[in-house]
Amino acid sequence: MKEITGTGTALITPFKKDFSVDTAALSAIVEHQIANGTDYFVVLGTTGESATLSEAEKQLVIDTIHEANNGRLPLVLGIGGNNTAAVCHKMQHADLRGFSAILSVSPYYNKPNQEGIYHHYKTISDVAPLPVIIYNVPSRTGSNMTWETQCRIAELPKMVATKEASGNMEQVMQLMTRKPDNFLVISGDDALTFPMLACGTSGVISVINHAYPAQFSGMVKAALAGNWNEARKLHNQILEGALAIFADGSPGGIKVMLNEMGLCENVVRQPLWPVSDTVEKRLRNLVIR
Repeated sequence: MKEITGTGTALITPFKKDFSVDTAALSAIVEHQIANGTDYFVVLGTTGESATLSEAEKQLVIDTIHEANNGRLPLVLGIGGNNTAAVCHKMQHADLRGFSAILSVSPYYNKPNQEGIYHHYKTISDVAPLPVIIYNVPSRTGSNMTWETQCRIAELPKMVATKEASGNMEQVMQLMTRKPDNFLVISGDDALTFPMLACGTSGVISVINHAYPAQFSGMVKAALAGNWNEARKLHNQILEGALAIFADGSPGGIKVMLNEMGLCENVVRQPLWPVSDTVEKRLRNLVIR
């Protein structure tokens, strides 16, 4: 899966001040990312506020990205949820033309045990029309997918990678040691991407890359090439921003930075709310000019 190696940007959905989808801004963000070294895009993930988009709006986002990208970079589509049957139905009926893989988050809110998580993905593996990236993000789902469970899932058909965002480096190291050789581990934590690359991961699905595409994707490329001094230098340049964008909610943080860059309005949909004035000021000052 060379298509999902390197730096993937988990694209935001920009909104106008009336909360409608801003297709012009989305196209501009895609172009900015491509021009500055991004390797692929993740569409309609959590960062894209997919939970508050109608089905028609989701299709508008997909169509806009297809048109702006024009086949230049691989695309991954987010299809996940806490209703296994509904996730499978969506995968079987979605228009997946132009997509290389599906990103599917571990079930949230229900808090299934490890066996439940495994069988959720086993059921998905039986019907998935594309390769699947599993996604462990305990801060959002309320449950951790252990390295043992991820390694079991890695043996299933269609399961090609995990986006690991537990923030637990011991879990990352165990996962890297025990996983099948052809199963990729992708960082889901911007601030920990550098040490995770040192453990042998294949890249990152990133939020901060919206604001620092040249620096952040450059860091990943340098690390994957074994140029650790250059990678460390770039990591240090972007670390504060990578932490600050999550200080008062995401994607509210990254939208402030993109607004400062002139790429979109600083608008999120409820129940999200803009970041505090203190955090906003800090984020605007962190934009590289």
